[in-house]
Amino acid sequence: MKYETIIGIECHVQLATKSKLFCACNNDSRDAEPNVNVCPVCLGFPGALPVLNGAAVRLALKAGHALHAYEKIGEFHSKFDRKNYFYPDSPKNYQITQFDEPIIGKGYVEFPVEGNLKRVGITRAHLEGDAGKLVHPAGADYSLVDLNRSDTPLLEIVSEPDMRTAAEAKAYAQELHNLMRYAEVSDADLYHGNMRFDVNVSLRPVGSKAFGIRTESKNLNSFRAVAGVVEYETKRQAEVLDNGEKVLQETRGWDENNNATFSQRSKEEAHDYRYFPDPDLPPMVITKKMLDDAKDSMPATMPNSLRTSMNNAGIKPEDVETLISDLALSHIFKTATDKQDNEVTVQIVKWLLGEFPHLLTPGTVVELDQARVDVISEGLRELARMQKEGVVSSTAAKQVLAVLVPTGGDPRAIAEKMSLIQVSDSDALEKIVDEVLAANPKPADDYKAGEAKALGFLVGQVMKASKGQANPPMVNAILKKKLGD
Repeated sequence: MKYETIIGIECHVQLATKSKLFCACNNDSRDAEPNVNVCPVCLGFPGALPVLNGAAVRLALKAGHALHAYEKIGEFHSKFDRKNYFYPDSPKNYQITQFDEPIIGKGYVEFPVEGNLKRVGITRAHLEGDAGKLVHPAGADYSLVDLNRSDTPLLEIVSEPDMRTAAEAKAYAQELHNLMRYAEVSDADLYHGNMRFDVNVSLRPVGSKAFGIRTESKNLNSFRAVAGVVEYETKRQAEVLDNGEKVLQETRGWDENNNATFSQRSKEEAHDYRYFPDPDLPPMVITKKMLDDAKDSMPATMPNSLRTSMNNAGIKPEDVETLISDLALSHIFKTATDKQDNEVTVQIVKWLLGEFPHLLTPGTVVELDQARVDVISEGLRELARMQKEGVVSSTAAKQVLAVLVPTGGDPRAIAEKMSLIQVSDSDALEKIVDEVLAANPKPADDYKAGEAKALGFLVGQVMKASKGQANPPMVNAILKKKLGD
């Protein structure tokens, strides 16, 4: 290509507080009727004053640690500003946000992509109240305003323009999603818009240092859309430049059905918003103790430390990413495989990615709280050991798993109750083998004559005679020995 793609992403994360950023209204409106979680503060009534939600500040500080932004930072100041603009979903006619003193400064995110470790710089992350939501009824010539989301606490994470491909942009968005959930900053529900991405794309001639004119595609709520925007905008802007035209600096939307972006409006500059310090909210002093408390509240395991342990155990890279993307499965993996040998670990991963998700359907298993994770994890460990030691076959282990996950219990006791324990007593197996050989002389002679498939028939007869409980490797060994192999 003649051009290099330059990509930066702004990510809006709804913080997992009970109430909104500046009032006591419910912060979770996913299943609420329109305009019920509102009050004079978030409706912008004259004289209603905002009060900062301390829980949102604490969650933002945890996010800062997840983004490696406080590694060399001590006490610092942060403040709120007013971003002035008129839009129907903004009842105050301004947004309370942070302009020049954000709560999170420079940091970075590291993640694997296409076999390499990629680091993307974080420019900043700031707290702000969300806008409301416009609803456009099909076929109507009007729009409706729902202000349930007004002033819900958002953390806007702004990346450096360090990405160059759609794969990198998608992987970066996925890693932010992982980090915010692992750090317990947000549930990051993409479907309900609790995490949204604005993707900036520009092109420049290969070898050039100057950035090109960028477009911003807003409010993407899937990783597929993030990659799609990069791919489409790269192609579209290249065609514009090849035709001798200029790329317009504008805000664009994403058409999921046609896999294409479309123009929405020209892109504003910072001076258009006439930022000034919010007079109703005093500046904040973020102390070293606040930073230390946030760090102490971070979980011991984050995505990259999990990747290290999984890679050391020989888990395939694609399986590693699948496990890490599922918070419940990754939690069980860590608890179930701690200090176990690799063979046991690999078997547990096979179950977690195979049978396990089908056993977690609604109505078959209770909420996966820590106590339940501990019970399931211990059961998985023991069951994997039993399969490794030949106590149960791989097929029998899956049958035990189907009981163990929904109800819990001791896997050995479950296997015994279901008559799934393999017979590994050599004397008992030799007796069964002798009876089978006596009853099937022709297959035995066929095997001795060089017909290898006859052995499979004889193994099947032994398994049938033992009601499926014979240890197959031992049966094979005993048969070969008795048949002179």
